[in-house]
Amino acid sequence: MKKFLIAILAAVVMLTVPAQVLAADAWAVAAEALGVLAAYQSTLREMLALGNNVNAQMEVRKQDREKNGVDKNKRDVELVDSIMTRLVNGGQYELRANSLPFVWSVNDSDKFNAACFPMNYISVNRGLVRGLNSDENQIAAVLAHEMTHGIEQHSAKSYAQAVAQQLGAMMVGMNVDGKNGVDIDWNKFAGMVDYSIAKNISVPVEYAADAGGFYLMTSAGFNPSGGAAAMNRLGYYVRYETRDLLEFDAHDKSSDETFSDHPDTENREAKLLEMMTAYGGGHVKVERDGRAYKVLVDGIEVFYSVNMGDNPTSAAVNAYYFAGGLSKAFHDYDTAEAWNFRRGATNQTDFLTDDFAYREVRALSSMYNIGEKVQAAVMMAYRNETPATRQKIRDDDEARAKSWAKIKSDADNAKAKAATQMRVNADVYNDHGQGELALKQIERALAAKNQDNVAECLAIRGRAKAICDDYDGALADVNAAVEQDPKNLYNFLNRADVRHMRGELALAFEDIDRALAIDEKNPIAYKLQGDIFDEQGKTDLAEASYRKCYELSKNPRLIPLSHLDKIDAKAADKIRKDNEKAKETSDNDKS
Repeated sequence: MKKFLIAILAAVVMLTVPAQVLAADAWAVAAEALGVLAAYQSTLREMLALGNNVNAQMEVRKQDREKNGVDKNKRDVELVDSIMTRLVNGGQYELRANSLPFVWSVNDSDKFNAACFPMNYISVNRGLVRGLNSDENQIAAVLAHEMTHGIEQHSAKSYAQAVAQQLGAMMVGMNVDGKNGVDIDWNKFAGMVDYSIAKNISVPVEYAADAGGFYLMTSAGFNPSGGAAAMNRLGYYVRYETRDLLEFDAHDKSSDETFSDHPDTENREAKLLEMMTAYGGGHVKVERDGRAYKVLVDGIEVFYSVNMGDNPTSAAVNAYYFAGGLSKAFHDYDTAEAWNFRRGATNQTDFLTDDFAYREVRALSSMYNIGEKVQAAVMMAYRNETPATRQKIRDDDEARAKSWAKIKSDADNAKAKAATQMRVNADVYNDHGQGELALKQIERALAAKNQDNVAECLAIRGRAKAICDDYDGALADVNAAVEQDPKNLYNFLNRADVRHMRGELALAFEDIDRALAIDEKNPIAYKLQGDIFDEQGKTDLAEASYRKCYELSKNPRLIPLSHLDKIDAKAADKIRKDNEKAKETSDNDKS
């Protein structure tokens, strides 16, 4: 019944919606046609709000690690961290005003999978890293694909679609109020992810994520054929390696694509190869020849790839990476001379640079001593290239740059409420000890033209710098904040915390007193005061401060349990029981 309903929706969308509207939100139009638009829009607003909530992001990451465990292989974690860092910091993309910076974790699940949650948390399974043989380009392609889902907010739209299909019960029990913690049922939330990503994200959206991932990972310096290689590897894994029949919802026929399912891997592989070819101006193509693969430059064969050793996918992967390196060079360089063809130490023809994306093409060229063949084909390709080919490469680059610039401009010009939320999000990252994320978010807040409190932004940035051990830079920022706005008690509290981290406790207490002089009923001031007293071993003074904090906030989780036992024994007992119950549930899930 579900697939029948979605097929109807597909027909409605395809017949009645202009292309630009379809790209924006096809499901909203389909939902309106079927009378479920209100449910869709309401849930979408809630999911987008959840996607802009730092507490929810941190809680989902925490629960993922608790429920699924953390990959114990240090190399897996370091590899994913390195790839994600390169994508996040070096890839070409922009975040919308109501989106959070990306965070990620490698869990201990052996399933071949990764997922992006609405709040831009990417959960990477150990099974994905191993399934892709720790190949950096292939992992980068998958993670860039997941990042694109987050950047385009596909997940939020998909969840809203599921709710409109009467599946909203999965979301029961979720509560994020930003004050008394976050109440998210991981099993229900993960269930929603499994359903909506595996079933509800449409074929066009999956292709869009592949395309977005292609440009994201390529702009970050990975091989343009990483995506095609990943699909080739995934196809082999599904056919010959996995023994879990429920791990993938495979099609009976390779051509059997529905509106609700992920596209077949062979089709995705082919489309990603087409993108690789187009990226290099159409010069480089890969053709299959039985179990072997040929790499052609303007129809001239330059590399013939066969399987090596016991690796059944090496022929495809080597051909793809060889072609991807050539394609990137054709994209980046306007002349053959820029390829720097030269005689190497072994008197073979070498070319290009030590850039990561050129690693395989240079290594394979050296292995088979085909540098001269590559040079001849490349020089002929440039001689025969029309000005229109080179212009199209530049036009496509410019169009992507303009598209991202528009998203950044929209974020910079967001309404005051959105600008304020950016500042709040940075402050919450600080509360979680995530100084680097706080710095990323506060720079976005400072760039917002409708930011209504630049002084507090500086104070928050100062605290983030202190968390990142830049104590001098931190003090400069918090001093500037207090000087600009001495009536804002949070500027004093941020400076108090910076001085606390600098070990200047007397000055920290002075700032707390100045904050309390502005508002004697601020619980955070008493919380910080109690923390410093507690660190000094002044138990009675700490308890008095914590008692005042609890009296004003009514939030027992702000108080250390050792002190909460004396202030409110019942609340302390409940927290312990909740913690034990959560641990027991986590242990049962793992077993």
